[in-house]
Amino acid sequence: MRRHDCALLLVDLQEAFFANRVLAAARPRLLAAVHRLAEGARRAGVPIFLISTEHSRDRSTWTLSMLDDDQGFLFHGDAGTATVAELDTTGMTRLEKTRDSAWLGTDLPLRLRNLGVDRVMIAGVSAHACIAQTARDAYAHNLRATIVVDAVADEREDHMHMILDLLVGDRQADLAEVDEVLDRWREGDPLRG
Repeated sequence: MRRHDCALLLVDLQEAFFANRVLAAARPRLLAAVHRLAEGARRAGVPIFLISTEHSRDRSTWTLSMLDDDQGFLFHGDAGTATVAELDTTGMTRLEKTRDSAWLGTDLPLRLRNLGVDRVMIAGVSAHACIAQTARDAYAHNLRATIVVDAVADEREDHMHMILDLLVGDRQADLAEVDEVLDRWREGDPLRG
């Protein structure tokens, strides 16, 4: 395995998302799993991208639903946009997005191409939205995507399981658990599929 055959994408691990009751309950489990993934990635030399959502107050980055509701969210500089306190961000590359997908309107494709990445491992929140769309768009960019199922959470668990099944069924992503990913990184196998 070349050093950068894969990259770890940590999506929307921001305080505002964990204000949701279901995500708040999942927080300790999720962040413990993410911590293990990040430590394993550092040991294996796998690049880590910390991807967050931030919007401008001037409405220029708002989604259609935000515009329809005339209510913005995750404004640059607000406390809720901060990365969760438990996460050690040492060595992570930060990337801001304004849509569900980490690919839309960002330089993620260029960064991954420059690193020679051909597979992304995805963890974070929320599985039915930002995780799923990031995986779909990885597929659209001809990169393989693995969703680390015990390192994702969702406020709508029924949607999470349904969308993960669809992604696998459509061959747009595969699923793995943290232990499997860490074992493969130790063995130098990027989870080819």
